[in-house]
Amino acid sequence: MITLNNISKRVANRTLFENVTFTFNEGCRYGLTGPNGSGKSTLLKIVMGVEQPTTGTVALPKKVGFLKQRIEDFSHFTVLDTVIMGNTRLWDALSERDRLYEAEMTDEIGMRLGELEEIVAEEDGYSAESNAEVLLIGMGIPEEFHRKKMAEIPTDRQFRALLCQALFGNPQALLLDEPTNHLDLESISWLEEFLHDYQGVLVVVSHDRHFLNSVCTYIADIDYETIIAYPGNYDAMLVTKTAVRSRAEDENKAKEKKISQLKEFVAKFGAGTRASQVQSRVREIQRLQPLELKKSNIQRPYIRFTQPEKQSGQVVLKLDNVSKGYGEELVIKNFSCEIHKGDKIALIGNNGRGKTTLLKLFAGVLLPDSGKLTYGHQVDIGYFPQNHADVIDKHTDRTAFDWLKGRKEIVFDQDARGVLGKMLFSGDDAFKAVRALSGGETARLLIGGLLLTAPNVLIMDEPNNHLDLEAVSALAWGLEDYKGTSVVASHDRGLIDDFATKLIAFEEDGIHFFQGPLEEYLQKKAAK
Repeated sequence: MITLNNISKRVANRTLFENVTFTFNEGCRYGLTGPNGSGKSTLLKIVMGVEQPTTGTVALPKKVGFLKQRIEDFSHFTVLDTVIMGNTRLWDALSERDRLYEAEMTDEIGMRLGELEEIVAEEDGYSAESNAEVLLIGMGIPEEFHRKKMAEIPTDRQFRALLCQALFGNPQALLLDEPTNHLDLESISWLEEFLHDYQGVLVVVSHDRHFLNSVCTYIADIDYETIIAYPGNYDAMLVTKTAVRSRAEDENKAKEKKISQLKEFVAKFGAGTRASQVQSRVREIQRLQPLELKKSNIQRPYIRFTQPEKQSGQVVLKLDNVSKGYGEELVIKNFSCEIHKGDKIALIGNNGRGKTTLLKLFAGVLLPDSGKLTYGHQVDIGYFPQNHADVIDKHTDRTAFDWLKGRKEIVFDQDARGVLGKMLFSGDDAFKAVRALSGGETARLLIGGLLLTAPNVLIMDEPNNHLDLEAVSALAWGLEDYKGTSVVASHDRGLIDDFATKLIAFEEDGIHFFQGPLEEYLQKKAAK
């Protein structure tokens, strides 16, 4: 188990946690939730000793797996060695053993080598490479990469190797911060199954609602400057949390109404002959004082794309044998497709196979090297790039309000403020400089621009990357309700399930257009 004892953490003038005492129990799988900036990643760093709390202590089991984020620290190690490093005791023993075998043999070295061999045996070190290979293959890293240096394999595969490192060696506790970020749908499914069988204590941070719902048996929610445990998955927590808050607010309203009636009685008869009754009412008023409810962190943007101002034709865009490459590398090869008015399409597949390139072709940001791209009648495209800097210049002093007003030729101030309010930019937040916005704030501002301009075609590349769970849910509902045409690349299964009725799947043998939702696609693929 993992025990937090009176943990507090303050950053500048802000309190993230205040005297938190909490136990993550063995055999339970916890989703650590809370909006961007609530302190989820900070808490994991405190647990691992990477960051110090303001007050309090942490108790950990001996063997803990932790998902590291700095791939550059392992660039000169082989992929297999990087995974085996997840078992620190074994790796240290193997490294020392290799060094001693290179030295001149003495009785002392011989004794030490015997001790090291015992450690290797205790840690199942003689099966280490084969166990590491099982994890790597499950994560979609083929055998030909296993003995290469980390720097020699694609970046997304390096992050997967670090995830295998966290899982390696049967850790008693697992701490995973956004483990699905660099995984395709197949690898996410494999990880879900692995974690279902895991017997230790799991604490995972993820913005993927489907993953949390699939994996978690408890939700540890950071709110009210503490951690509150809810049994069940994320959706169950949301229902319970909202109901508890609503009940407390209703009870306060009832108390305030009763207090108002009692105060009227006291004011009317306070100077009269009914002194004992008045004093009784005064005591009742004191007893009924409403509970002071701390502000909850539940915040959800309101994402409803308005009816497009212009209606497109039935054929929105058409690709005929389109190819696109970068230098010697051909990313899109002789691809043809036709997108129709009202289509809700998700792009799925491994990173590096061309999803972003295809979306840029759709959006007109790139031109094909060969083939033909044709837009339909009155097509008006709203584009959300994966790299926000493609649309928002972070090197200026423009405010969020100014940037939003610049998205449309004629915009009334109240309309811009209204959109910003829906995107959780209330009060002075509307006048933050865009260079000072966080990733999540920038993503919400970009979505606000799409709400304001009301295009009839949405092209969105990984829009959920920096959004918290509540914002991703709001985006899914907005896309599902959208009356135009939408084409969205995402690894978030919950988002795809909620809105997509068609898929463009990037597979090893090419790009395939699939007429149907994700569940049907996965079933057909599994049946092959």
